[in-house]
Amino acid sequence: MLEPNGPLPPEIYWRRRAIAIGAIAVALLLVLWVAVALIRGGGDDHKSDAKATTSAAGSTNKAAGASSSAPDSGAPKPSTSGSAPVSGSAAPVAAGGQCPDQSLAVKVNVGQPTYKTTEQPVFGIVITNISSAACERDMGSGLQLVSVQSLDGQRRLWSSTDCYPDGTPDLRTLNPGQQAAFTVTWSGSTSQPGCAGDRVPVPSGPYTVVAQLGSVRSAPEPFNIA
Repeated sequence: MLEPNGPLPPEIYWRRRAIAIGAIAVALLLVLWVAVALIRGGGDDHKSDAKATTSAAGSTNKAAGASSSAPDSGAPKPSTSGSAPVSGSAAPVAAGGQCPDQSLAVKVNVGQPTYKTTEQPVFGIVITNISSAACERDMGSGLQLVSVQSLDGQRRLWSSTDCYPDGTPDLRTLNPGQQAAFTVTWSGSTSQPGCAGDRVPVPSGPYTVVAQLGSVRSAPEPFNIA
């Protein structure tokens, strides 16, 4: 059956068979080459996925260990909570001199809209460099003034500097648009300059809190004691 039969000379049939066998061999080689390439490519992808997973896990562990907090004691303290970036977290920049008051904006916020008489309200202070140049400013707690007033602003009930007039210097360098955040916890009692007189709990009612650095004063923020 291997002998060629037909009207043509045998060598023509042998030539046709050789061409067909060669084509089949080339096709088999192509199939093998594609299969090997796919296997190698899959192995590389698996390695890349493993590296990416390891890297992501390491980043998560670092982020989880980076956050920390400390209780406040009545005077403004640096805060790492919230979305406001704190000076020092960005790359150092060349100081452009002391920040004048007109280059800063001060905002105060309240931890929650209503506090019980047994709770201690927490206030947040955010100081922003609104100028177009980096500058330095001492933002120590002794230079910040946080005060609680009556809703109409006519009566001052408490100030953070009455009983804590001094504070550790806290020199900050702020880039344009950068913020420094602080928190202060109020005991809920009245105070007078020099911590004179008796300190008594304020009664239930509506109040406002205001923050100030130098001549820069925040808008009053309302809250309630119930």
